[in-house]
Amino acid sequence: MRLLTAVDQLFLLLESRKQPMHVGGLFVFELPDNADSDFVYQLVKQMQESDVPPSFPFNQVLEHLAFWKKDKDFDVEHHLHHVALPSPGRVRELLMYVSREHGRLLDRAMPLWECHVIEGIQPEIEGGPERFAWYFKIHHSLVDGIAAMRLVQKSLSQSPTEPVTLPVWSLMARHRNQVNAILPAERSIRGIIKEQISTIKPVFTELLDNVKNYGDEGYVGTFDAPMSILNKRISASRRIAAQSYDIQRFNDIAERLKISRNDVVLAVCAGAIRRYLISMDALPSKPLIAFVPMSLRTDNSISGNQLSFVLANLGTHLDNPLRRIELIHRSMNNGKRRFRRMNQAQVINYSIVSYAWQGINLATGLFPRKQAFNLIISNVPGSEKPLYWNGARLQSLYPASIVFNGQAMNITLASYLDKIEFGITACSKALPRVQDMLMLIEEELQLLETTSKELAFKGITVEDKNDNKGNNKTKKLAP
Repeated sequence: MRLLTAVDQLFLLLESRKQPMHVGGLFVFELPDNADSDFVYQLVKQMQESDVPPSFPFNQVLEHLAFWKKDKDFDVEHHLHHVALPSPGRVRELLMYVSREHGRLLDRAMPLWECHVIEGIQPEIEGGPERFAWYFKIHHSLVDGIAAMRLVQKSLSQSPTEPVTLPVWSLMARHRNQVNAILPAERSIRGIIKEQISTIKPVFTELLDNVKNYGDEGYVGTFDAPMSILNKRISASRRIAAQSYDIQRFNDIAERLKISRNDVVLAVCAGAIRRYLISMDALPSKPLIAFVPMSLRTDNSISGNQLSFVLANLGTHLDNPLRRIELIHRSMNNGKRRFRRMNQAQVINYSIVSYAWQGINLATGLFPRKQAFNLIISNVPGSEKPLYWNGARLQSLYPASIVFNGQAMNITLASYLDKIEFGITACSKALPRVQDMLMLIEEELQLLETTSKELAFKGITVEDKNDNKGNNKTKKLAP
């Protein structure tokens, strides 16, 4: 048996009927040339008839909410679902199906995952190859975003001619030589206690640094987020909106402004959210705060949660997109520098202390009008090489994540080949017309492309420099 971490347990404790705590992904494939008419059926049949047992983490079942133990009664019919969309099988119908399934709880008496193979999807362009999809969901207590993406990459092939004969839940059989590298390391209770004691001083030092910088908008605290319509109580209804954007557009903006691509992603999301809230006359006067996950993985593991979060000031109170992106860049850099001064255990404990009241608030609902952040924006790196499933090329992948009471919208994106794939998960009752965000993201992206070209022509960039005392010296972009 394996002991759950505090983060793993938190995802289980927060779960309710209206608040499922699983993450997922929608993967859209193109049928290979000259594929048989029963190509998808044969894929499903191959998985159904496989006699290779599920491997870690797909063979883990909960024991007393404290341990994972190996499941001895694997039932493929419980986990694998084969469906066909009603004609005409548009992307709209596909997303409606996935939205419905994403709002349904996983059965805790079984390993916490499901696999849905969906056929009957129209070609992207008339006369193009037929398509099918694979929707996979797995509980957040088992994996974080990085681990989930690694699972996908290991379950598929980088060659269109290599047969993938084993289902994703048996992928360890394909990677026996990597077993020791990707399973989480066993640790003694004594070692865990010793490690926790060693974190006290560094964590206290960083908490004190936050107090010293209180009032600086580049240092975001857990009481800075304003109340907004994003922070309503949620229902069990979900709406997933998905769209692909050319990754080079983000890279070009980042290069012109001399900032990271993730800063550009956050700025595009901030501008789109600002437009969305203005359209409903619901934009707070104070800036929205994003909870931005950061991976702490230093190994090739494919399970568990090894992540923390940076609070980012999205600058949504500013109508100037350049001032907004400057503020995002500064607040993100402050958070990154803090984490670079700590090791993994220290970062995790710092996060537990810093966000403790928010965790209690989520679990109890004692302060429904006071949230530590307004939404989660997560960026997961994906594969730079094309992936295949028995010759079927993976065309697109769209993340689907969690929302919870007080957090009605989640924006998660993943890179794949030359695209950034946005997956927006929202409570459809709390936030109407969330699909409008896709159009607003495009509008904000176009605006930043135009303005960054103008600044590049003038030789102006965003620069964040530190003096010997570690203070920020930022070159202002605009008055």
